[in-house]
Amino acid sequence: MNDKTPLTTTWISIFLNVLLAGLKFWAGIVSNSIAILADAWHTLSDSISSLAVFFGLKFSAQPADKEHPYGHGRAELVASLIVGVLLAVIGFSFLVESIIKFQSRESVHYGSLAIWVTAISVVVKEVMASYTIIIGKKFNYNSMKADGWHHRSDAISSLVILIGILLGNSFWWMDSVLGFLVSLAIFYTTYRIMKDSISILIGEGLEPELEAEIMAYGEGLAGTLDLRPHHFMIHRYGNHTELTFHIRLPGHFSLSQAHEIASRYENVLEKSLKMSVTIHVDDNG
Repeated sequence: MNDKTPLTTTWISIFLNVLLAGLKFWAGIVSNSIAILADAWHTLSDSISSLAVFFGLKFSAQPADKEHPYGHGRAELVASLIVGVLLAVIGFSFLVESIIKFQSRESVHYGSLAIWVTAISVVVKEVMASYTIIIGKKFNYNSMKADGWHHRSDAISSLVILIGILLGNSFWWMDSVLGFLVSLAIFYTTYRIMKDSISILIGEGLEPELEAEIMAYGEGLAGTLDLRPHHFMIHRYGNHTELTFHIRLPGHFSLSQAHEIASRYENVLEKSLKMSVTIHVDDNG
């Protein structure tokens, strides 16, 4: 996989989402189903969110400059937030419509078109979700992982609708209840996306597993010296990460000795953890 893979994946997502949304709108109009129409808008929102992800990835790939010395990696987090907001608005809209339809006791009679379109959507969207999440994890793009979960929520909502379609002719309230459930699925996806993106933007602490890994590299490097790494700080900018921390060295060490040990430690971590590392040396007395 090369660096263009995330962008190519995003364009494919946009194309497939527009195609699926068109099929769902057709099936929803033919069957007069609020649940299928809601699912169609959910799918179409995937295209909009994928477009936001695309521009976020394009912008985040720009190199660092004077105004942005750490690069533009957090642009894709902004794209993730746009995805979340879009989902929240769509979810609320169809929640209201489902309640109105339930109050009016409006029933729906599904046909074979609705069954086939919904079944195809379940399969295609789950494949899209799995692949997009894999690419997002590989390249460390939160917006792509968010977009993958967006696809998965669509697959789940389509599966719920498919089950309901098979039972729908027996219960007048099935379509409005399905619309309500799709709305809840959209809200849950919104929560996942917003939580992860906002947490990174605010700033997160170092994970215990990563801290233990850093300590282990230090023990292997220092021999009999006790470096005592401490005061860890980590800043994530999309696929670029800055790590800083302190180590302790004997006060009688020369500046060149201290610099040599700190530089070796930085080089080992940068190669192993794929992040920029800066180490400050303290005097342990």
